Amino acid sequence: MKICYQNLTLRSAEKSDAPLLCGWWNDGKVMAHAGFPFGVGTTVEKVEARIAAINDDNQVLIIEVDGKPAGEMSYRRVGDAAEIGIKICDETQQNKGYGTKLLQMFITALFAKGFERIILDTNYKNTRAQHVYEKLGFQKVRIRHNAWNDQLGQPQTAVDYELKKADFTPLDVVLDI
Repeated sequence: MKICYQNLTLRSAEKSDAPLLCGWWNDGKVMAHAGFPFGVGTTVEKVEARIAAINDDNQVLIIEVDGKPAGEMSYRRVGDAAEIGIKICDETQQNKGYGTKLLQMFITALFAKGFERIILDTNYKNTRAQHVYEKLGFQKVRIRHNAWNDQLGQPQTAVDYELKKADFTPLDVVLDI
């Protein structure tokens, strides 16, 4: 999969991306918002195996800004829906409005692939992400109090969101799906 819009590209991860993804996923600063302040403790070999398992129902994509890796996105099929995730891992590329555009690109491609809904969850404390999701048309489905404990043993609350195809305006992006 490859999606291009202005200076942004989303492309399927390749085996050569495994060390980069492993570094991001093991970086507690990058992963703290997801409840992993110590990182996820994976290995390059495990990341390579995940990349090798990429198919139409399960993808890991690299976010590129001006041709340089800046983060990752993913999806997995859940019935008629795609469950997505996004992380802009390069701090120098955060707070520039890229998250909104990247989500628009990604969602446009997923609906073009035939998904009817996009679902995701986020930490209740992540109000910036919630603002972006709601701006794009996502509807809050539920709040799950004390849904899980982070690596510090602190209970976390999750917010579940859903976006239906009819409620989304696609971007005019270049797709290679």
